[in-house]
Amino acid sequence: MASQVVKIALAGNPNVGKSTIFNALTGSRQHVGNWPGKTVEKKEGRLYLDGVDVIVVDLPGTYSLSAYSIEEIVSREFIIHEHPDAVIAVVDAANLERNLYLVTQLLELNVPVIVALNMSDIARGRGLTIDAARLSAGLNGTPVIETVGSNGLGLEALKQAIQQAAASREQRRAVIAYDAVLERELALLQNAIEAIPALTQRYQPRWLAIKLLENDEDICGRAVTDDALLAAARAAAERIESETGDDAETWITDGRYAFISSVVSSAVSRPREALETTSDKIDRILTHRIYGLPIFLLLMWLVFQMTANVSAPLVDWLDAVISGPLTRWTAALLGALGFGGSWLEALLTEAVIAGVGGVLVFVPVLIALYLAIGVLEDSGYMARAAFVMDRVMRLVGLHGKSFLPMLVGFGCTVPAVYATRTLEHDDDRRLTAFLVTFMSCGARLPVYVVIGTAFFGASSGSLVFGLYLLGIVVALATGWALKRTVYRNKPPQPFVMELPPYRAPRLRDVWRQTWSRTSGFVRKAGTLILATSIGIWLLMAVPTSGGAQFSAVAPEASLFGTLSKLAAPVFAPAGFGTWQASGALVSGLIAKEVVVGTMSQIYTPGTPDADQSEAPNLLNDLAGIGSSFGEALVLTAQEVVNIVPRTLNIVPGINMAEADFLGAGDQADDTTALEAALTQNFTPLAAVAFMVFVLLYTPCMVTISAMRHEFGRRFVLYQIAYTLMLAWIGAVIVYQGGLLLGFGG
Repeated sequence: MASQVVKIALAGNPNVGKSTIFNALTGSRQHVGNWPGKTVEKKEGRLYLDGVDVIVVDLPGTYSLSAYSIEEIVSREFIIHEHPDAVIAVVDAANLERNLYLVTQLLELNVPVIVALNMSDIARGRGLTIDAARLSAGLNGTPVIETVGSNGLGLEALKQAIQQAAASREQRRAVIAYDAVLERELALLQNAIEAIPALTQRYQPRWLAIKLLENDEDICGRAVTDDALLAAARAAAERIESETGDDAETWITDGRYAFISSVVSSAVSRPREALETTSDKIDRILTHRIYGLPIFLLLMWLVFQMTANVSAPLVDWLDAVISGPLTRWTAALLGALGFGGSWLEALLTEAVIAGVGGVLVFVPVLIALYLAIGVLEDSGYMARAAFVMDRVMRLVGLHGKSFLPMLVGFGCTVPAVYATRTLEHDDDRRLTAFLVTFMSCGARLPVYVVIGTAFFGASSGSLVFGLYLLGIVVALATGWALKRTVYRNKPPQPFVMELPPYRAPRLRDVWRQTWSRTSGFVRKAGTLILATSIGIWLLMAVPTSGGAQFSAVAPEASLFGTLSKLAAPVFAPAGFGTWQASGALVSGLIAKEVVVGTMSQIYTPGTPDADQSEAPNLLNDLAGIGSSFGEALVLTAQEVVNIVPRTLNIVPGINMAEADFLGAGDQADDTTALEAALTQNFTPLAAVAFMVFVLLYTPCMVTISAMRHEFGRRFVLYQIAYTLMLAWIGAVIVYQGGLLLGFGG
């Protein structure tokens, strides 16, 4: 059979296993981007079925196809305008009534639909018996396939259904009989729509009539511009409300749920008494009104132990490789080509290797962070975190759903800003976006780790946790203040969220997600950070006095040093009023990752570990890299084991011994060249104040751009002014307060 291309859309509510089905169908043949003109993530994958090239488009998770969020509009527009050959509606078999609401809307669009009855094993565990054949008949013959995405059950049947749907393109519209008054008005509107060819070419007339009666803002405000038709729709809605006592949208919603109820009652058998599931038993503890919050904080503390301490040996190893053999061999190669001692050698070793390499050494840190968050997400706990935090968020006039963008902010602030689109009310979106910048993103983490390790060693994990906790506290305090000033008349909104069942995380999916996020960081290091590092190197290579030459100037006498000196006095009350510290902070306005890269260029310019007078030996270097990597793996395992005693040792009176696999417990910890330089230029108290400033000050330029795109220039200017002021005040309080308490300068 000749090769053909088929386009399949994947739709479903959040937390129904849609991504698991997508991953199972497409495997590694995926790519992620943004929808054209939108900042919502777009995932596409491919599979091949008997000569048919199938493109699978994973639509954003939505509860309906109304116009309450950008995700719903994106999903609806794709189905209407891109005309997929079929739509796979992934539904949670244990929550059919809620999930079938989206299915009815898909059927009303008159597109071929396949229902993937996912997590059917969980439904059986709850005592539910679902007759797939009766369910299919109730949905007017729509194919219904039982699946368990986590183990691939039903995947082959789903592929066969895709082939059949693509071959026949048979459309099975759900026959929903609405109230007689509603049907009368729908018929009148449908006749009026059919008289306008421009509309019938783009939309199904009955579906468009329903949208007009629902007063769908997107349809009425953008798609339909015929004033007479809009007036007819308003008149129809008024007649419905006058005759029935309720608005048309309520009658439409009730009609859909009545249809769903009749379908489910004939296809689903339930136990006389609801069975208590394992998830219910676990939730009695993890979402307890008293225990839930301490358990959440404990889990976050463990995450940052993994992030700061477990990854530390691999960070040290990677730093030794980059600042040692890689720098030596680069210098040797340039020397052999006749560029030894030139500005080109300085550019490559001091800008590219010291700058970008100084950031890339923290890839193990980010992998540890994203792995930990991925496990919590895939297990179903992250939704519980929003539930647990609901009472806390109420203090600032928000609800638990607003905490989800904040959790996203622990990875990156940019998607956290866009994640506020899932909130229904504009005030909620603005307030949440204002607060997410105080969540310590992954880009800030390298700054915490390198400074924390330099001054506090193994205790840096607790310090990092404290900084993350401080960010949450500052966000809540800011929200509390804004609630009583800017948003004082905003009423609290209800919080409704479906909790997915707990499940064992699939390591393959967790790793795929981790790699996607980490590779994004690496790509940024190869573009934005590289450009910034080269720019900073150029500023450091340009002398400001006539006695020095290009690329042969002391850093403090360079253009970069001169400009940084102008800002340095501002930071003197915070304990780090040096041109080096102020220069690193200014470069961090571009991207927080650049702070570490700038420090590497300033404090350790071209300082490889080995003696440069000796010719490098490839075999010796490779052997050293291999042996040190093995040692780093042993120390990583040691840090994993030591999470337990370090956690227990928090409790007063407990002093559990820590593991020491290599017998180096009494030896001084190895420190990188940058860490050693930092201890010579900062005091411990000034280092903590510096990290507090990094935590609180203005987010990176990409985040600023995202906020301007979403909320406008005025919002961004307020955000920049507030964060700069708050960061300076916070750093000064930490430093001056520490001096008053006797912690020393």
